[in-house]
Amino acid sequence: MWQLPSDAQTAPEVQFTTLDGEQFTTQDLRGKVVLVKFWATSCTTCIAQMPGNIENYNNLKDRGYDTIAVAMQYDPPNYVKNFAESRELPFKVVIDSTGDIAREFGDVRLTPTAFLIDKQGNIIRRYLGNYDKEAFLATVNKALG
Repeated sequence: MWQLPSDAQTAPEVQFTTLDGEQFTTQDLRGKVVLVKFWATSCTTCIAQMPGNIENYNNLKDRGYDTIAVAMQYDPPNYVKNFAESRELPFKVVIDSTGDIAREFGDVRLTPTAFLIDKQGNIIRRYLGNYDKEAFLATVNKALG
């Protein structure tokens, strides 16, 4: 049985709006294991991680895994849209135009910063910069059950 780490915290309640105009909240993500990834088109590590994010999403989405790519407030919307379209990102892409989402997630300023959220809405891991892909997948698979 998947055990919640003792230092886990509930993900903040935020409103997301995708590039397509779809709106949803953190609450709507319950029942899925979700990676909320803060990134920017000017962040070379973020861009380098995207193929892996796409692969993980495609391999795990049918098991209840989701990814939300949250572009930082300073990222020009046309750059984000162009990147999402040219790379055919299969997951939801959100622009944090007010900076509220980053603030709610602990005042995220550095990219990439990602939060892995379990089915109950708890943050089970925070990732800053590059991370071990196999350890990440092990954590995701454990959370998926």
